[in-house]
Amino acid sequence: MAFPVPDTICRYCHMLPSRTYCFRSKRSLLGFLGLVMAAQITLAHAETWVITDRNHPVQTPAHVRLILLDEQERLETKLSEGLPANQQQAITIMQQRLKSADAQRLQRDLALAQQNLVDAWSIRVTKVPAVVVDRTFVVYGETNVLAAEHRIAQWRTAAKHQNDAGQGDTPQ
Repeated sequence: MAFPVPDTICRYCHMLPSRTYCFRSKRSLLGFLGLVMAAQITLAHAETWVITDRNHPVQTPAHVRLILLDEQERLETKLSEGLPANQQQAITIMQQRLKSADAQRLQRDLALAQQNLVDAWSIRVTKVPAVVVDRTFVVYGETNVLAAEHRIAQWRTAAKHQNDAGQGDTPQ
């Protein structure tokens, strides 16, 4: 049995009241808009990291810190590439290499890769890829950074809304 659709529009959102996206009151419309704005503000101030390895590539936007867990190993392999088996000869060649500008850049990159490993370990990331926001919130398995940030922002906004209503834990 078909029901007639009212031909009047909602006074709050100017949509037909039978639509699923019609807000039944001005308060609910304003609440929804507040949630959307809070989610955008939350992302604007968030620090985002992507923790992964070369086997799980993730496209990272410019504002995101990329941590490759296998970068240290790759750099060490590059630094020791072509060294002879004789230890004394290898030491001599390595000392010569370390004086070059490329080797100095490689050493800086190696130090950064080691710091990245420490940072990933310190926040206890257990799987890759992982998108981390504010060193607290983690989404595992998501290769779309913006989608992961959006999921975290939604959760934070919902948790804040619940907390404001006295129904949930305080988001961090």
